[in-house]
Amino acid sequence: MNPRISAALLFALGLGTMLTFASSHWVLAWMGLEINTLAIIPIMARHFHPRAVEAATKYFLVQASGAAMLLFGSVTNAWLTGAWNIAHEAHPFAITLISLALALKLGLAPVHGWMPEVMQGLDLLTGLLLASWQKLAPLALLLQIQTDTSALLIALGTASLLIGGWGGLSQTQTRKIMAYSSISHLGWMIIVMSYMPSITLLTLALYITMTASVFLTFLACKAGSLNKLSTEQGASPMKTALMPLLLLSLGGLPPLSGFMPKWLILQELTKQDLMPLATLAALTALLSLFFYLRICYAMALTMAPNLPTGTTPWRLPSSQHTFPLALTAMGTLLMLPMTPTILALATF
Repeated sequence: MNPRISAALLFALGLGTMLTFASSHWVLAWMGLEINTLAIIPIMARHFHPRAVEAATKYFLVQASGAAMLLFGSVTNAWLTGAWNIAHEAHPFAITLISLALALKLGLAPVHGWMPEVMQGLDLLTGLLLASWQKLAPLALLLQIQTDTSALLIALGTASLLIGGWGGLSQTQTRKIMAYSSISHLGWMIIVMSYMPSITLLTLALYITMTASVFLTFLACKAGSLNKLSTEQGASPMKTALMPLLLLSLGGLPPLSGFMPKWLILQELTKQDLMPLATLAALTALLSLFFYLRICYAMALTMAPNLPTGTTPWRLPSSQHTFPLALTAMGTLLMLPMTPTILALATF
């Protein structure tokens, strides 16, 4: 793709998200989401591969459906309450439609079916964009809704935790595994959103950091499946040593950074007398940890097949810049001791 076109699309992608962030009117927020969607579709299909074009088409249809539902919900709310302001008290029926539309755009269960299929058709960098940046604008709108939708959000979050954990168990493609990981982490963010939004923002920031480090490592290894990861032991020993730590942090294992958001969310749910939900969330974290351990096993404990068609690759120099990976890996591994400081800044 022409660099000028790429720059224009990335600028439009950021503009749409920032417009949604700055909007207090439902129509302006809807326009920001549409600009964001229309900007990322050419980025998805830029390689002109049939799988990429198929993924871009599916994403467009799903996002168009979500946008239509969001516009219908906002128009219904304006009809019933006479207000277009996002922060204004909204009608329960309209706010339920809007919440479901935003859940569809995020890929929350049970409207998550498009997420793994779209992710599988994309390259790793675009998949990272879909799993991180594309979550910001819908979550910002969910955080601004002033009507009590805690029951709906808890239902969506619980379904996402269960489906995100169970769905990743049988996957062998790294992008599908990361798609179910995204669904599971969104479930953690959603269940605590009604009680302490600052923890949701903290979880989102750490999720983006951890996901970026894992995707960049996959990109450096050129790994699209678990079988490809088994050859990295000889080709890149440093990445083989780093990847299990990144994945265990993503799974929430102490003393790594990923333990921080899960600990804070379980603590907040306990304070709200939601012990069954906290117990269920902790158990679903074990499901996610299991398929992260499968990747660790495939990469660090499996020998590459000694066959003419599957020999260990040479240790060739990589052209990828390692600074972004080093920066995100440090955040993924070393931020747990800073929990009191980060929490104080998040609740300021």
